[in-house]
Amino acid sequence: MPELKLILDEAEREGIIPPQATEQLLPFLIARGVTVDQPSPEMPRQSAPFSDTETPRFVRGFHDVLITIGIVVALAGLWGIASVYAVLPAIVVLAEVLVRRQRLALPAVVLGFVVLGFLTDRPEQAKWLADDERDWLVRTMNAETAGKAATAAHSIWRGLADPRVLALSLVYFGTSAGLYTLGIWAPQIIKQFGSSSFVVGCLNAIPPTAAVVAMILWSRHSDRTGERTWHVVIPCLLAAFGLVLAAPSTGVAAVLAALTLVNIGISSCKPPLWSMPTMFLSGPAAAAGIATINSIGNLGGFAGPAMIGWIKDQTGSFAGGLYFVSGLLLMSALLTFLLSRSQHAKPSPASVQSH
Repeated sequence: MPELKLILDEAEREGIIPPQATEQLLPFLIARGVTVDQPSPEMPRQSAPFSDTETPRFVRGFHDVLITIGIVVALAGLWGIASVYAVLPAIVVLAEVLVRRQRLALPAVVLGFVVLGFLTDRPEQAKWLADDERDWLVRTMNAETAGKAATAAHSIWRGLADPRVLALSLVYFGTSAGLYTLGIWAPQIIKQFGSSSFVVGCLNAIPPTAAVVAMILWSRHSDRTGERTWHVVIPCLLAAFGLVLAAPSTGVAAVLAALTLVNIGISSCKPPLWSMPTMFLSGPAAAAGIATINSIGNLGGFAGPAMIGWIKDQTGSFAGGLYFVSGLLLMSALLTFLLSRSQHAKPSPASVQSH
């Protein structure tokens, strides 16, 4: 079965499976009846089976199985299992079923029923909370609702029609453009400097790892100080600056540093941003407003990466597209600042009544 051997040989070269693993895996996979699609006759053979320009269908179809094998091999090495291949049969069978029978959504379907039975409509019904935790949460939420009763919008239509909801939708539009730009184009931006696919995967994990730590620390600081506006504005500016630095970068180290700034900025602005709608919306209005922000804002996840791809096709460079997404993040920062100023400029109900 030459196609299967070709895939395993390439996996060895990419570092997905250990050296000399092909000779041990190939008989096992053949005995299992694992097959791969034959490449079409009109498709020219490539000297490198994982060519960026034209990847044969049989490589794409089996690649998820190889990734699974690689993960198991790595974990087995960490756990000190003497014979790695003793744990491969069950994993390969499961991966083959999921990939070849197109049941990749099965875990999501199963977990959907788990969530349906586990999550409750109200905190009072949450049996998985301790009694003191449940009582504290109920009291806190009731106090917040009472505090906003005089000023917050409550009806669904008020939530949909509030100009602040549209403003936050555009803010989220810019941050979504940046987020999906990283997810879709960051590997390609790193790979243009000549690294192998395995090295690109390892390097691409560095920026989001740093972003996780920064996001937690930044969110805690926002909660501790009670400040939201600048905790959104500053990360958006940081992410925009990172994209501007990434555009002309000529080396892997420079582009990684720039992408790390982008990751930190985009991840850190999200938690404070999602705390802002409930500052002026409550009840059904909050649900409708948050849904609107999410729906409109997620369109940025299409617009940003699509523009980068189109601009790269026109210019042959990522630079123009990165500048475009940087502009969207600047828009997010500016809108957040203006929204805060408009909130401060509005007189409170008490001051209006006093006059």
